Amino acid sequence: MGIISWIILGLLAGAIAKILLPGRDPGGFIGTTLIGIVGAFLGGWISARWLDHPFTKNFYDGTTWLAAIGGSLVLLIAYRLLFGNSRD
Repeated sequence: MGIISWIILGLLAGAIAKILLPGRDPGGFIGTTLIGIVGAFLGGWISARWLDHPFTKNFYDGTTWLAAIGGSLVLLIAYRLLFGNSRD
């Protein structure tokens, strides 16, 4: 997959992570989108590094999607823990 594919995957993974973790984030839509993109890269790197699943696979590969969504969820949770909830 190319860089554009990872960005698109990150946008979608960030949206799915946001659906799975509802609530208001301190960064709003733009922050959540950036977290999704970085999370997709992080999940792909972890998948390639420790799970022996290269990230150059097909865009529609389920494992790639799970890694991207998992990375986005981890970063979204960490972001909320570090910067708190904007409802306070």
